[in-house]
Amino acid sequence: MEDNSIYQFSLLNALMDGICEVGIPTSKLLQKGNQGLGTFVRMDGELVMLDGTVYQLKGDGSIRAADPHDEIPFAMSTLFKPTISIERAIPNKESIDEIFDEFFPHTANQFVSYRFEGAFKSMKVRTVRAQEYKGQPLSELGAKQSVFDYEDVEGTVVGFRSPESWQGFSVAGEHLHFISHDRKKGGHILELCSEGVKIGMALNSNVHVELPTDRDFNDAKLAMNDAEIRKVEG
Repeated sequence: MEDNSIYQFSLLNALMDGICEVGIPTSKLLQKGNQGLGTFVRMDGELVMLDGTVYQLKGDGSIRAADPHDEIPFAMSTLFKPTISIERAIPNKESIDEIFDEFFPHTANQFVSYRFEGAFKSMKVRTVRAQEYKGQPLSELGAKQSVFDYEDVEGTVVGFRSPESWQGFSVAGEHLHFISHDRKKGGHILELCSEGVKIGMALNSNVHVELPTDRDFNDAKLAMNDAEIRKVEG
């Protein structure tokens, strides 16, 4: 992997259609960068990849280090080398875009990868529980997601900003996951607030998408539903 290139396996639309029975092994994802996010087979929890370890953040709030052979049906990763590093307050999730617009103006059609490190005054995350039946769509799982509110928690945020035109391929706008420094808390971020964290960020113009080859994926219609994606991804 070249520095700050993005690797993605499968499409978000596949998860929306419940296509998540098979995927790449953890060991392969670890070859594709040093940070990333995604989910596991049957959408059993959230995924955070950070500095050589892939973590599974489960719907009951527990966290485990993934086994090398655990399968991942959707993920984005990058060999992250920040080109800009600053310290800044993040009063809310919406303010993240304002920071990117300040340092990367006129880049709405580029990807941005980033990492936030430090103390967060508040953090609201969700984790989804595994499918109850084959093909259960992400929209149904999102309706039963577990939501956790943390206060005064220290940890790491990894994320990607994807262009609006990529909605359905990935999550348009901000897609970011959190894991605490003690590895006991984490999930897909719905809201966050920090009075000051270390922020690393980089533009990404090289994106490689690998598609699944199984029958379920190839027979799926994979129609894009913008409203459902925005609802479930927060």
